[in-house]
Amino acid sequence: MDASQIAQVTEMMYALRNPAGVPTYPIIFVGLGVLTFALHILFVQMMLGTSVITIFGAFNTNPYWRRLAAAMLEVAKISVSVAIVVGVAPLLFVQVVYDPHWYTSNVLSANWVIGFIIILIFAYWAMYFYYFQNSKNKDKTVQPKSRWAMLVSLALMLVVGFIMHSLTSQILHPELWKEWYLQNGTLDYSGSQLHAYNLWRFAFFISMAIPVTGGLLVTYRRFKSVREDADQDYLNWAASIGKTWMKVGSVISAALYVAWMMTIPETAGDFATSFWGIIGGVMVLSYALWAQFRLNGEARFCSYMALPVALVIGLIVATSREMLRYGILDGFFGYNFMDYKVVMDWYSTGLFFLTFALVGGSVLAYFLTVAWQAGQTVGVYTPSPMVNRMGTIALWVIGLWTLQFFIIGIYIWAK
Repeated sequence: MDASQIAQVTEMMYALRNPAGVPTYPIIFVGLGVLTFALHILFVQMMLGTSVITIFGAFNTNPYWRRLAAAMLEVAKISVSVAIVVGVAPLLFVQVVYDPHWYTSNVLSANWVIGFIIILIFAYWAMYFYYFQNSKNKDKTVQPKSRWAMLVSLALMLVVGFIMHSLTSQILHPELWKEWYLQNGTLDYSGSQLHAYNLWRFAFFISMAIPVTGGLLVTYRRFKSVREDADQDYLNWAASIGKTWMKVGSVISAALYVAWMMTIPETAGDFATSFWGIIGGVMVLSYALWAQFRLNGEARFCSYMALPVALVIGLIVATSREMLRYGILDGFFGYNFMDYKVVMDWYSTGLFFLTFALVGGSVLAYFLTVAWQAGQTVGVYTPSPMVNRMGTIALWVIGLWTLQFFIIGIYIWAK
């Protein structure tokens, strides 16, 4: 592209901006987008990995695999729920500062955007169908029923992942938007095509499910090992598989990361050899080294760090991914989200952070406490008065938040 063509693309992107501006500094939205994407993709990878274990165990006659499959199914259905809820956040933050790009990508592939929701619902239903078909079976040595449902669920989850991958890839090619919209001299209103993708990038993020799930298995062993009825042989077996997955999976993911960097668009310039291009792959590979040298021997007390370390690595990768997007749109095309007009709205900004800290913090603290104590209790779990008080506080916080929402809404409407 020559300078005049680039200038036209840049002018088009700025013209598509929301003239109302943004309610606070754009860098805050980008930072929150990176953080929430790292959390989202972690749970996506946990869901994918535990689904694979569930399927493998369902078709395996080994009693340990059957037992592990049943346990990981519980993690899979929780992970997909958390991934969906948390996944809303990075989309919201992206559409604030990259609204010309995100909405254009959605319009160009509108059918797939709508289909994303429908396919995700069926994937979710298929997983729960398998769960309810086998939830009453307490004998883990019996072959599970409706194993096809988990296969369908995993396949559909990969489809929705690819749709989102394509939509985000289309953001990076504003120079092709008109070409995609106007094909062979005819306007394409259908929204029936996915126009851009990078299979190496998609494979990299999917492959990270291997080391992340390995870290989950190590954590699973540590969490269950303190129970009086713990089967230490089974738990050690699960942890050994987890450590192997962490080491082998990290090497596979690092290789796919290199392949992704080798196939990034020309508009990214020398990003692949820059600091942010290199650090992502280095951090992924470091997970294998951490597992090799830190999780040696009994590893009883350091096992809980397996998932937090994976999250930190995911956060670095998410930052590298964001820097690639910024490098293309600003470095090549001259679109800088930092110069977005700011119309400061202190109430909405403050409400967001208070909601995140107070509502999210109190509810999450209660749920995690109950889940933690119930998982380490033999027999029926009875929460202590302190835990019950935590639940009461969480309900009051939600109630007060809802009340102020309606009070402020009615006040603004009355004005």
